[in-house]
Amino acid sequence: MRIKALHLLRLITEWNIQSRSHGCEVCGKTFADKEPYHTLLFDDKSGFRRSDVCAGCWQAKLADAQSQGGYISHWQGVYQAPPPVTEAIQKETAETLLRKLIEQNDPQHAPAGYILAVMLERKRILKVKEQVVRDGQRIFIYEHPKTGDVFTIADPNLRLDQLEVVQRDVAALLEHGLNPPTPAPDAPAAPTAETTEAGAASEPVEAAVETKAE
Repeated sequence: MRIKALHLLRLITEWNIQSRSHGCEVCGKTFADKEPYHTLLFDDKSGFRRSDVCAGCWQAKLADAQSQGGYISHWQGVYQAPPPVTEAIQKETAETLLRKLIEQNDPQHAPAGYILAVMLERKRILKVKEQVVRDGQRIFIYEHPKTGDVFTIADPNLRLDQLEVVQRDVAALLEHGLNPPTPAPDAPAAPTAETTEAGAASEPVEAAVETKAE
């Protein structure tokens, strides 16, 4: 039990979201809307660290970043100014649920978070930027192209016979959220768009997990 607990703890610590910076880490200049920028990913042993820099600083100071210790990857993006904040209540989606699971940092939801990331990858909402192995654990580095956020998701090494249970958990989370209300007696649960989405994704998710396992 202790070994399993330590494994889950290590697994959840590999989960995180690192938002895109609004300015260059080197010179401090604020990014303009539609301005190209460069993202570098490093392994600092204590965790993964992203660094966003402007094109000028990349060319002048960081073009040889591959020679720096801890370097993992690099890619180029285009900065999009964040939209104005609205007060509208948004419906739970696979993306918002994944963000909440990572924020909650509960090891029991690690398999569900991995399945949600696979679903979002198949919908082209998240893109795999890199795969790394750290302490024997495979980790996927995803980027959200629209927001520039980087998601670090550890592979829980699910077996195919575990997928059905995890997919049921995902469907329940999409339908009811992380803190579901107490149902009224004899009140049938109406299917929602998210439940349908999770159910329809079951077979593609199984195929995706098989592919990743290879």
